[in-house]
Amino acid sequence: MLPLPPVAPTLGHRSRVRLGRDYYVRVAGNDYSVDPTMIGRMVEIHAGLDEVVINAEGRQWARHQRAWANRSIITDPVHVETAARLRATLSQPGHASGDDLLRDLADYDRAFGVDFAAEVA
Repeated sequence: MLPLPPVAPTLGHRSRVRLGRDYYVRVAGNDYSVDPTMIGRMVEIHAGLDEVVINAEGRQWARHQRAWANRSIITDPVHVETAARLRATLSQPGHASGDDLLRDLADYDRAFGVDFAAEVA
């Protein structure tokens, strides 16, 4: 029998993905929920033998018991509540999206010398 290596082998699975709009990450055929405030950001996934942990920006955003079945959806109820709160906030009229790039299209017509009044007459 050979001696053990000086450094313990890495167990489990590690990956890094951008969190999609559905706020779930897929590990070995199962979907695990992540805090929806992380949508669009890169998250690090570590799947060990017992649990799946999702970290980003130096903080843990999800921890789930590892499921060994296929096509399971593991959801934290706190993540569902956060998603509902975010949807309610974003669906309110007058919600500022932070997009200050809105402009009247007539500005472009004037900039390019387009005169629709002359074309109609």
